[in-house]
Amino acid sequence: MTLVRRLMEQAERTPGAVALVAGDGTELTYGDLRRQVLAVRHGLAANGLEPGDGMLFSVRPSPESLVLALGVVAAGGVVVFADPGAGSEMFEARLRLADPRWSAAESLLYAASRLRAVRAYAGRRGLLLPKLADLPLRHLYVGRWLPGVPRGALSFGSLLRGDAPESPPENGAYGDPDAPAAVIFTSGTTANPRAVVHTQASLAAALDLFRERLPLGPGDVVHTDQLMLGLPTLISGARWSMPPLSASPGTFVRQLRERGATHTFCVPVHLAEVLDVEPALPGTLRYVLLGAAPAPAGVLRRAVAAAPDARVSSVYAMTEILPVAIASAEDKLAHTASGAEGDLLGEPLVETAFGDDGELMLAGPNLCLGYLGQEPLKRLPTGDLARLDAGRLVLMGRKKDMLIRGKFNLYPGLYEPAIAALDGVADAAIVGLPDPGTGDEEVVLAVVGDPGLPAALRRRLPDVIDHDALPDRIVVLPDLPRSGRGRKLDRDRLRELVRGGDA
Repeated sequence: MTLVRRLMEQAERTPGAVALVAGDGTELTYGDLRRQVLAVRHGLAANGLEPGDGMLFSVRPSPESLVLALGVVAAGGVVVFADPGAGSEMFEARLRLADPRWSAAESLLYAASRLRAVRAYAGRRGLLLPKLADLPLRHLYVGRWLPGVPRGALSFGSLLRGDAPESPPENGAYGDPDAPAAVIFTSGTTANPRAVVHTQASLAAALDLFRERLPLGPGDVVHTDQLMLGLPTLISGARWSMPPLSASPGTFVRQLRERGATHTFCVPVHLAEVLDVEPALPGTLRYVLLGAAPAPAGVLRRAVAAAPDARVSSVYAMTEILPVAIASAEDKLAHTASGAEGDLLGEPLVETAFGDDGELMLAGPNLCLGYLGQEPLKRLPTGDLARLDAGRLVLMGRKKDMLIRGKFNLYPGLYEPAIAALDGVADAAIVGLPDPGTGDEEVVLAVVGDPGLPAALRRRLPDVIDHDALPDRIVVLPDLPRSGRGRKLDRDRLRELVRGGDA
């Protein structure tokens, strides 16, 4: 059974229930969601979208983007998620690799790209994109018409108003479960961009794993902007509460309370910002899930204190296969407090194997089809070094982050959790700087805390990390640099910040 069919059958069972509450409070029932997806599917097929057609997707999270993406997949198309923040050269490189036939974008983005500077859309200055209207694609726009929208472009609104059948496709399949359904760009360069290809089947398997570990059902309210948590919410008959775009921490926690959220997902840095505004989270919360970046011990402790009646957990996942493991905050903190090395990830939810060097290899029904333009994947080499401890995965570090000090190979991820768990340390990261005099790397520890922290750490670090891993310098920063929606640590930027620092 395809992912879209499962959602549509749930909508048939509870047509009057609220499926989604948008950032501005607008509500969409399950019945309306079903009718709109059917209308978009029918309208796209009537206008020439064929199975396998890629649609470049530049629509921010919203009820409209959800309906449009589901309609594309239901019609057999492939949603190619575009990132306007990637810059002009990367955008064009990804476009060449994906070779889509269609483009879907907000009318605001078409208008902004006409002027070259996409400031209003991206929320920052100097972001340049090619003129979308000049791309040789069939265009579809969301929102009211604005100058710059290509002549002849389809309107999303017109698809909803079209004469669509109330019944599903003849065989009720809503696309081939094993055919590509979504393309997500994750990394690479302009010369070699990398795009993950998921099928409806791999995405459905991922949703099932989330539902097993994060029980959901009618009456639950999940507050998140993450599609991969919003979809299992809808398939379960629960309510997806979608925060406004770029919601402030205050707005996020206010809506948690006003909407009676039972579940929420946060990037650790974002949760820390929320707790700075409101130290106590609403009592309705039963599950708080952290992900997209490692959760420092300090954030985990604050989360447990802020939601004492909720289960606070951290998810380990990759775009290629998600989720991989989920660990409770209590287990992660106990692991660190015991003096054990590495970051506890929890019991694996997928098949695991290890390379000769300890690299974690993964497989399972939720594994993506592969990378666009490459052979299908049977097993994913993660680039993460890990081990099994009593049946639980422990992350030891990233292969590419390894530092060399004489004959000692230093993996930052092996020591950062223990350092971040020390009193007075809000966050910690280790980077290396080339030492031209010795050929080794200078090991620099960057911490967030009080100015006097380096002196205290010099006394305490020998008790928690190996002697060979002790830093050459300790630098205090107001925050560690992070990038992307996942707010992942930007080690390249961190090296620039600590170059020539003190302590």
